[in-house]
Amino acid sequence: MSDTALVAAFLLIAALYASVGQAGASGYLAVMALAGFAPVAMKTTALALNLAVAGIGTALFLRAGRIGWRNVWPFALLGFPFSMLGGAVHLPERLYFPIVGAVLILSALQMARTAWRGRPVEPDTIRPAPFLPALLTGALFGFVSGTTGTGGGVFLAPVILAMGWGTPRQTAATTAVYNLMNSAAALLGAYAMWDQIPPALPIWLIAVGVGGTLGAVIGSRYLSDRWLRGILALLLVASGLKLLL
Repeated sequence: MSDTALVAAFLLIAALYASVGQAGASGYLAVMALAGFAPVAMKTTALALNLAVAGIGTALFLRAGRIGWRNVWPFALLGFPFSMLGGAVHLPERLYFPIVGAVLILSALQMARTAWRGRPVEPDTIRPAPFLPALLTGALFGFVSGTTGTGGGVFLAPVILAMGWGTPRQTAATTAVYNLMNSAAALLGAYAMWDQIPPALPIWLIAVGVGGTLGAVIGSRYLSDRWLRGILALLLVASGLKLLL
């Protein structure tokens, strides 16, 4: 894969993922796997790119008034420290790709089911996540995201929607903040691996910054709830298959 193609791929992935409140780590990992990156370089690079896009998405969702902090902090309370702990863990390649790929595909199936079930979400069926389940969910996905370099929101979003803890738009905003906090924590936890980050990272950060801004603007203002679910489902299954294969 040429340098130009890699930059273009990162930009497109950032735009697509940011439109549904995600930062794109699983997509970056899939591209880097195809490009032959070493696992440690993949993890640290994905976290750095994820952090940039999640920051942009959080700022734009906040500006659009989409973020409800009551929906965020129960997941983030233990998500941050467990992400930092997971960031210090390095899985062998033979475990890393199958685990992440399988989880993404399972998440995609759940997301697709809710996207095309043919009926809108009823506002009176939405309720805030109970504190203890949210706390434990945030901790679990925080550790998983830190270990795999995926940011966490890609795992959290299907759970929130399946449990009726938020509308797709609320979920997009919540997971944007969750991705931001977990990516920062995991990158701090992986500080011993920072020397494996490729020197081209600044260029890639600019690319995902442009893509993330475009995607977040589209997602926060224009996409319908069904499209938010459908796009995320397609992205999840594509990334999962690439990591498995």
